[in-house]
Amino acid sequence: MLEFLAENNCLGLLVGLLTFLIIGLFHPLVIKGEYYFGVKCWWVFLLAGLVCVVLSVLAENQTVSSLLGVVAFSCFWSIKEVFDQRKRVERGWFPKREKNKE
Repeated sequence: MLEFLAENNCLGLLVGLLTFLIIGLFHPLVIKGEYYFGVKCWWVFLLAGLVCVVLSVLAENQTVSSLLGVVAFSCFWSIKEVFDQRKRVERGWFPKREKNKE
């Protein structure tokens, strides 16, 4: 399929579409991560981002390398967003998780 897209100069459209979907996926990941784990989950985004950077450099296919780069920098951006999400929760824009009182 990648050959067909490359022959018809559509790889840029594929990367654009998948970038849109990746960014859309990270929005709820940040919200759920902060909800269940607080800002302590930032290191998971850092680790995932670093792994994706290494995989992006090692990937032989340019499209795969590009998408791994998008995932890597989406992970890095999510670190900032986790801390911003905490502020949004404090402002009441998102629900705060109630701790078990047992």
